Amino acid sequence: MTLSHRITHITGGGSDGWDLFRKARRMIAQGRTVIELTIGEHDIRTDPRILDAMDRAARGGHTGYAAVPGIPELRAEIAARVAAQSGVETAPEEVLVVPGGQAGLFMAHHATCEAGDGAVYVDPYYATYPGTIRGAGAVALPVAARAEDGFLPRGTDIDTAIDGFDGRVGSMMINTPNNPTGAVYDRVTLEQIAALCARRDIWLISDEVYEGQVWQGEHLSPRALPGMAERTLVVGSMSKGHAMTGSRVGWIVGPRAAVAALEDLATHMTYGIPGFVQDAALHALRLGEGFEAEVGAPFRRRRDIAARLLGAQNVVRAVPMQGAMYAFLDIRATGLDGEVFAEALLEEKGIAVMPGESFGRAAAGHVRVALTVADDRLERALAELLDFATGLARKRGANSPPGAA
Repeated sequence: MTLSHRITHITGGGSDGWDLFRKARRMIAQGRTVIELTIGEHDIRTDPRILDAMDRAARGGHTGYAAVPGIPELRAEIAARVAAQSGVETAPEEVLVVPGGQAGLFMAHHATCEAGDGAVYVDPYYATYPGTIRGAGAVALPVAARAEDGFLPRGTDIDTAIDGFDGRVGSMMINTPNNPTGAVYDRVTLEQIAALCARRDIWLISDEVYEGQVWQGEHLSPRALPGMAERTLVVGSMSKGHAMTGSRVGWIVGPRAAVAALEDLATHMTYGIPGFVQDAALHALRLGEGFEAEVGAPFRRRRDIAARLLGAQNVVRAVPMQGAMYAFLDIRATGLDGEVFAEALLEEKGIAVMPGESFGRAAAGHVRVALTVADDRLERALAELLDFATGLARKRGANSPPGAA
């Protein structure tokens, strides 16, 4: 028996980008000491108040089938939150509760792309993006963002990618604040993308799961730009802002007709998510902005630690750490690509970081460091990483012939 091409080629026939993460976990399981800076998972667990609300709801009987689009109270709370943060009036009927942001992205591409349509996304990208697009039967069309531009995409490059595709393009996906780079898209960039989507008549899928973690600048949802509410699907999540990664609660916000159609998809795909988990998410949202600030505070603090250490040397450069829970580091001065550097760092120093190549060709020569361990451990790990890179750069310089770059 054979499996479908859609599933067997969901990774494009190559790695899914998580090889080093899996190797680090194997080393830990074998008893080796590894400082794990690979994935964006908080080093704190879900707040006990949220877990207590989940327990009360489950023991209170909310364990049966829940409303497929989400319980009314949670949809209303998400709508109010989105309206307050974006400035766009949002009704509960414009919100669909989904099992995590990843499911939201998958469903959004099903809604906007026919089989064989092109779906544009920006490189560097979160590692699941191309597979998500392929899983929906669309063709993944990467647009490289340049390091010299702070990894913000250029409109001309987006136009080129669309013009170069022999077929209909259904959607474009962006992510701000960005994983892996930490870039926060400015108004000029977003207005350029919005104008392009309107001119090309394509949907914009906006991954905003890090919206509450902005350290420099401000988050602007493209749904708030003129004429964009009718052609934008916003994906959000409880994972990052509320440290609820394992609870799998996210949402899609969009035009009512689109959300109604997505509800039909949810009926056939997940049949909703557990009611007691939704009750916990409702409780978490009602803890307010102050609680989200508490969850994000360690990453702001560690971002400052990283900036201080990076500022004291001149081998490794950082992409401006504007948002999210990562430092994205340019290690090209070592003469190694991100994969070789990360592999050597893990083997020789027991420090696990993600190679930039896991996030696309545009990220080559970089590594992503998750700021997800205690401050003192992070500082030690970053200091070792920088010393390691400096040693490699010196060795490269000593071995280079006169006049070599």
